[in-house]
Amino acid sequence: MAILVTGNTFAIGDEPTPTTLNNQVNLATFASGAVDDSTTQLSGGAIIVKDAGITPAKLSSGGPSWSSGTTTTTNLTASSTVTGAIGNFQAINATSTVSLFEVVENLSVDASALTGSVTFNALTSAIRLYTSNAAANWTLNVRGDGSTTLNAVLGVNDSITIVLLATQGSTAYYQTELWVDGSAQTVKWTGGTAPSAGNASSIDAYTFTIIKTASATYTVLGSQTRYA
Repeated sequence: MAILVTGNTFAIGDEPTPTTLNNQVNLATFASGAVDDSTTQLSGGAIIVKDAGITPAKLSSGGPSWSSGTTTTTNLTASSTVTGAIGNFQAINATSTVSLFEVVENLSVDASALTGSVTFNALTSAIRLYTSNAAANWTLNVRGDGSTTLNAVLGVNDSITIVLLATQGSTAYYQTELWVDGSAQTVKWTGGTAPSAGNASSIDAYTFTIIKTASATYTVLGSQTRYA
């Protein structure tokens, strides 16, 4: 199948001239055989990439993959370097040690007062600050988010650490229970004793490390620390 359509056609007996010989090349165009019409196509005489025609496999071995132009997935090797403008990754999974210069964590601020049953969405942020004085004792239910359980977020032997920052007024309150996806958990507290009171005119930091040991089964380590 022809790749080029020559710029000049000779018939039997024609004598070539400098002009006709130059036109062979100068006026040549790409023929339909120059493209596969799957990954490439002709446009105005030029070869262009056809929409949705180039796959990750065509770019490089182990190259990035994407879906519908919204999510890009790439595998980084031990020597890979990511540079460029600041942006957001949906998730980064590393199977070995990760060395970082610094980490900036997202913090959720809630102007309401702690009281009753409180929901903690771990996929939103790992730290949540309540800026109004606690109004009563509360229970904390940890989940992924409104449509995702923490059980779905964590694999077996995965863990996550969250921090609840409780602003206290002159009358202090405290957390009485921890739930994961609506199921009550037994917390192993620092020092072996669960908090029985809050700390007045302070910020109480409740830190929980949730370790998934089996499906919907967790070991939870907790602490309460006063900052004033």
